[in-house]
Amino acid sequence: MPKSIFYHAGCPVCISAEHDIVNLIGSDNVEIVHIGEDRNRIVEAEKAGVKSVPALLTPNGNVLHLNFGASMVDVKG
Repeated sequence: MPKSIFYHAGCPVCISAEHDIVNLIGSDNVEIVHIGEDRNRIVEAEKAGVKSVPALLTPNGNVLHLNFGASMVDVKG
């Protein structure tokens, strides 16, 4: 089964959401992507439909935007 992908930018809201996601679905079921540090993944996230972070991309391709932390425009700087 493919993993979900959790995109975040490292802010306190994102880190808190990351911990909750890992606790809910397990670290083996989610790839954590800190797009503030791995900026080459921003385009990938946007193509998947991520409009703000933190966001969870499900294996089915659905994007779940969680507790608004930062828009992708803000992340790209």
